[in-house]
Amino acid sequence: MSTLITLEGLDGSGKSTICESLQNILPEVTFTREPTDSWYGDLVTESMYNDDADSLAELFLFTADHAAHLSRVIRPSLASGTTVISDRYADSRFAYQAAALDNSRIDAPLEYIQSIHEPFSRRPDATIYLDIDPETAVTRAGATNKFERVQYLERVATQYEQLIAAEPTRFYRVDATQSIVDVKEDVNTILRTILDDETSTQFDEW
Repeated sequence: MSTLITLEGLDGSGKSTICESLQNILPEVTFTREPTDSWYGDLVTESMYNDDADSLAELFLFTADHAAHLSRVIRPSLASGTTVISDRYADSRFAYQAAALDNSRIDAPLEYIQSIHEPFSRRPDATIYLDIDPETAVTRAGATNKFERVQYLERVATQYEQLIAAEPTRFYRVDATQSIVDVKEDVNTILRTILDDETSTQFDEW
């Protein structure tokens, strides 16, 4: 059965590094990411580097990219029986954009954003959360855009914890402050529990 697995965490937690490593040993899996490399994703990326971008407008840019991602990549791959692993997905939007809309006109931003996604999005079957503190995240990421700042990432981390508390069986927490070798080993162990035995034996080469 096809499975949707997502990797989540603060900037600098190592998601992209893990995804790149996994691609070498799981060639039959569809690897993807959000923001996507479509023109929708290009607009999202542009807004990320614009400090003056309106947070509510930005939310809908991210949401449009997610909708296109679902229709063009996620749903077709799952329908064909292919497992999908996505570097960021809806939880990133819930956490990051809810933090951005904190103290805005929107009451309960997290719940509001989730309600927008509810009619059309597809819930992940499992989410690996690479856990890292905001200070380390900023040091690693280099604070290249407005989302990579300690005070903001502290709010994002709080939103992630709310998401994990609401669905504890979906999330698998990995200590991302470990060495990359140890992080890979932990992810290896988690994926073995999610994927079937035939696929999981490929991790012996990782």
